[in-house]
Amino acid sequence: MVESNPKEHPIPLPPEARCPTHGAVLQAEAGKAPLEGAVSGACGCVFLIHMGIPRFVSDGGYANAFGLQWNAFRRTQLDSHSGTTISRDRLTRCLGGSLEPLRGANVLEVGCGAGRFTEVLLDAGARVFACDLSAAVEANQANCGRHPGYFVCQADVMSLPIAPGAFDFVVALGMVQHTPSPEKTIAALAAAVRPGGLLVLDHYRALGPLTRWLNPLMPRTMLRAILLRLPPPFAFRVTDGIVRSLLPVHRLLWRRGPVVDLLRAAWRRGSPVFDYYDAFPELGEALADWARLDTHDGLTDYYNHRRSPEEVGRALSSAGLEVIDSRPGGNGVEARARRPPDL
Repeated sequence: MVESNPKEHPIPLPPEARCPTHGAVLQAEAGKAPLEGAVSGACGCVFLIHMGIPRFVSDGGYANAFGLQWNAFRRTQLDSHSGTTISRDRLTRCLGGSLEPLRGANVLEVGCGAGRFTEVLLDAGARVFACDLSAAVEANQANCGRHPGYFVCQADVMSLPIAPGAFDFVVALGMVQHTPSPEKTIAALAAAVRPGGLLVLDHYRALGPLTRWLNPLMPRTMLRAILLRLPPPFAFRVTDGIVRSLLPVHRLLWRRGPVVDLLRAAWRRGSPVFDYYDAFPELGEALADWARLDTHDGLTDYYNHRRSPEEVGRALSSAGLEVIDSRPGGNGVEARARRPPDL
C-alpha cells in the first residue's frame, strides 16, 4: 500500500518495477519538503513522485481529458458506490466467468482509470500493479489506496515500468481503442504476460458499411470534432451542459409505451447524450452522473479506433498469444488470450 506520508518515507515498490527505458531495478527515495521523493535506477534515470504516485511520464498527453473526467467522477462507476455489480459482472464475463483465478494472482491493470475494475480485482484477492497515462491515477489511489497488495503509477502503455513477462493476468478494459495504435498496444500488453498467463481486453467494434457511411453525418460525430479542438477543461464544461440540457428529455421518453418508445429510439439516435436508462435502470438517480461521465468520455477521446473480433484476434496472435476467445460483447469486442507455457 502507498504510504500516507511520502515526504517522510519512501513508497514501497513492487518487485516487478523497472526503469521503462533501460529495464533497471528501481528504488524509491524519500524527499525533503517540498519534494515528495523520487524513483531511481542504477541506470541513472530518476522519476519524480507526486501525491504519493510515481510519475513515469511528464503529463497525460492525449489522455488528459480522461484524467479530468475520472477525477471529476471519481466514485461514479465503483460498485461500492453505486450499490450494483455492473463493474464486477463485466470483469467476470471478460475473464471467462469467474473471479476465483484472481485470488493470489499477480495482476497488471493498464488504463486503470478511477478504479472501477481495480477495486474488483483487489476484492477478489489479487495483488494489483495499476497504471494509467492520465492523472486518473490520483482518483484511483484515493479509491483503492487502502487495500493491501496495491500499487499505482502514471505511465505510458508503450513504455511500461515493469519487468517483461512478470504477470499472471494483464487486464486492459476500456483503453486499447483510445491509444494511437491498438495493435502496438496489444503487443506491449502481451509482453507483460508470463508463460501460462492471461491477457484480457476489450475494444470498440468495427462499424458496418452503412453505419460507417452515415457516421460522419451523426450529431455525436460532428460535435466530437468540435470538442477535440477545445481545451479539455472547456470541453468538459460544454459536454456537461449538453447532458444537463438534454437528459431530461431522455428521462421523459423512458417507459411511456410502444408509440413513445419509437420516438425515444429516434431521439437517442440523434442525441449526443449517452443514455443508460434501458441498460442499467438499477442505477436510479445515479444514471445522470453516468450519462455526464460517459458523454464526456465518448465526445472527447482523442483516439477512437474500431476493430472487428477477427482483427483483435489477429493482433493477439501476432503478439505471440494463443487466442481463447475474441467475440462481440460489452462495448464491442471482448477477448482473452494466453501466453503459451514454457516447455
